[in-house]
Amino acid sequence: MRGTTVLPGEGNSGLPGTPGVPGEEGMPTHRLEVPMPNALPFAIGTFDTIGPMSRASFPHRHTFHEIVHVTGGTGRHVVDLTRFPLRPPNLCFITPGQVHHWENVTGLEGSVILFTDDFLLDHPADRHALRSLGRRSCLELPDGPADRTARLVADLDGEYRAGADGFQSVLRALLHVLVVRSARLPAPRPASAPPARRSRPDAVAADFVTLLGTPEGSLLSVRGCAGRLGVCVSYLSEAVKASTGRTPGELIRQTRVHEAKRLLLRTELSVRQVAARVGFADPAYFCRFFRRETGASPGDFRRGVGDIHHDHRLESIARSKPSA
Repeated sequence: MRGTTVLPGEGNSGLPGTPGVPGEEGMPTHRLEVPMPNALPFAIGTFDTIGPMSRASFPHRHTFHEIVHVTGGTGRHVVDLTRFPLRPPNLCFITPGQVHHWENVTGLEGSVILFTDDFLLDHPADRHALRSLGRRSCLELPDGPADRTARLVADLDGEYRAGADGFQSVLRALLHVLVVRSARLPAPRPASAPPARRSRPDAVAADFVTLLGTPEGSLLSVRGCAGRLGVCVSYLSEAVKASTGRTPGELIRQTRVHEAKRLLLRTELSVRQVAARVGFADPAYFCRFFRRETGASPGDFRRGVGDIHHDHRLESIARSKPSA
C-alpha cells in the first residue's frame, strides 16, 4: 500500500508519496493505493515513516480514514475550518472527504494510523462511529484514557510490524476497541468560536451519508436518495460533492462494494445471494460491477483476500531502520 497525492487538474497522475500544494482549481486529494485482494488496507507509523503528507500544512482531503495519536507538539489541527489546539496527548480523527491540515505546528510527534473502509469488514458499524468521531475531530485524553490509548496504539504498532500469524484479526480487534473507547470520550474544545449552524447543503450531505448507512438506503439509486431527502438530484450532487469530494454515485457504489466484500468474506452465501443482498437482480451484472470496482471477480476476491505473500507494510515504513 502506498500513498498518492492527486492535485487539482491532475486526475490520477500524482506521484506516489509526493506532497503537493493547493491550486486554484480545487482541493488536493490524498489516496491510498491498495492492490486488493493481496494487500492489507492498513498502516501505522510515525509522522516521519508515514511520510510528509501526514503533517501537511495545506488543506487537503483523504479517500481513507486517518487516526492520529499526538504525543507531543504545539499548534493547531484544522478540520473542516474548525481549529483545535494541540494539548497532547490528543486523538484526532479524519474521515474520507474531510478537509484538514496542521497549522503552525512545531515538534509534532506521535503515531499515524491509516486504513480504508475495507479494513472494517469485521465491524461495519465502526464506519458510522468513525464518521461521528470525525465531526468531533480532535479529542483530549485525560490520564486514564491516555494510558489505555497509548497501550492500544503501541499494540497496534507491534502487531503491524511483527506480522505474525493471525495479525490481521488482532489489528482489526484492537482498532475496534480504539474506536469504541474513543466514542465514549467527551467532545473537544475548538480554539475558534463554534461554527455557525450547519448550512442546508452540509445538512443534506450529512443526511445522505447517514441514509447510506441504513440497509434500505444503501440499495437506493441517486434519484431514490434525492427523493427520500426531499431534494432534486442536481442539488444532492452539488451538496455531496462539496462536502465529501465525491459524487453520490461514487459513495453508493462504495457502500455496495463494501457490503458485498463483507458478505463474500464473512458468510457462506453464494455469489447470486450476495448480489441480491446488495441490490443486483442479475448476478452476471453484479460480477461485472464488482470486477470493475475492485479489479477482481467475486470468486477470486473470496479465495484470495487473506493471502499476503509480500511485505504488508507501507513502503516508507518497510524501508525504515529501527531506532538506535
